[in-house]
Amino acid sequence: MSDKSAKAKGPAETASRQGRGSRARKRRTKFAAAVFVLLFLLLAFDVRLKTVRYTVQSEKIGAPVRIALVTDLHSCSYGKGQRTLVDAIEKQKPDLLLLGGDIFDDGLPDRNTEIFLSAIADKYPCYYVTGNHEYWSLRVDEMLNTLRKYGVEILDGKTKTIEIKGQRISLSGIDDPDAAYYSDAGEVLYTQLNEIQTERDRSLFSVLLAHRPSYIKLYRKYKFDLVLSGHAHGGQWRIPYLLNGVFAPDEGWFPKYAGGQYRFADGQMIVSRGLARESTRAPRIFNRPELVIVDLLPAASASEED
Repeated sequence: MSDKSAKAKGPAETASRQGRGSRARKRRTKFAAAVFVLLFLLLAFDVRLKTVRYTVQSEKIGAPVRIALVTDLHSCSYGKGQRTLVDAIEKQKPDLLLLGGDIFDDGLPDRNTEIFLSAIADKYPCYYVTGNHEYWSLRVDEMLNTLRKYGVEILDGKTKTIEIKGQRISLSGIDDPDAAYYSDAGEVLYTQLNEIQTERDRSLFSVLLAHRPSYIKLYRKYKFDLVLSGHAHGGQWRIPYLLNGVFAPDEGWFPKYAGGQYRFADGQMIVSRGLARESTRAPRIFNRPELVIVDLLPAASASEED
């Protein structure tokens, strides 16, 4: 091969290698982008159940009490026999189980809810308040009878003094305000809260189970130590660390009480993001359904918490 021919081929080979390198880089970039998008979608639309734990300390608590809070199940499926949810509860070994409304749905059949109740209700003291969807179904009495069949106690403006391992707490519950429109109960919100106020022992740590967190200003007037709610579904869509929720019933856009623990000068509120999955029209985004565990601890336990 002549020197002239070799010199002519050199730039051509260099250009060819550069072209191949450029195409390889583009393929790697596209692959990386595809992997990123896939991971983003998997995380964004992840609807696996998670367990979220909160701690509440009080001088009124002398011995630890663990509460499992289940809200907004909407008769959704959690595996065969509802074992995913049931096993998650059993793993936490709660002292009592609170059902914070919308356990049934107005569209889906009751089967999954009844399977859940049959698997769990006889293992713990269980208490329930209505949500709006029980009333929207126009079958609320049928649903309440199902709960009674499994030994679940219904807190419709009632207060119970519960003793667990020597620790007494006051547990109250109210019906969802939609009882006024879909039943013959009439106005319930103020009536039931006023009845509770006359019944409960003020010396005990007090818990109010109420489906809707949007009425927190009203609840606070009655000086409960802890309010437990659901209803907001975590605002349905979230941006982790930036936006706690996009839209929630009652509260509208960018809800203040979409989910989490909220502390006030006179008490606290914990809002579950709920368990609804296939019952919702819009998918959950960065908003996994959750089982909430609340540990009530003596105030002195703050430095000993795990």
